Amino acid sequence: MSQRTVTRAELSEAVYQRIGLSRTESSALVELVLSEISDSLSHGNSVKLSSFGSFLVRDKGERVGRNPKTGVEVPIDPRRVLVFKPSNIMKARINGEAQPASDGF
Repeated sequence: MSQRTVTRAELSEAVYQRIGLSRTESSALVELVLSEISDSLSHGNSVKLSSFGSFLVRDKGERVGRNPKTGVEVPIDPRRVLVFKPSNIMKARINGEAQPASDGF
C-alpha cells in the first residue's frame, strides 16, 4: 500500500478534469469548500458529509501526563481537538467490502 497525500492542487485538478470548470474556477471552488469546512469547525460546529463521514470538535479536559523518559508528571491543559468519524460507506470502501446501501446521494 502506498502512502500518498492528496494536495489542494490535485483536488483542483480533479475538479477541472471531471466537472469542466476552468483551472482558476476549480481552484477557487476547492478553496471555498475547504474554507467553509474550516470556518464551521472553528466555530465549534460539526461537519457531516454524506457517504464520507463527519468532522467533530471535542473538548478535552485538563489531565496529568507523564514524561516517558523521566517519569515526571506534568499537567496537560484543556484543549479542543478535531475528530473524523468515517461513514459506514467509507469504512466499507476502504476495506474493499460491498458497500451498504447509500441514502441516495
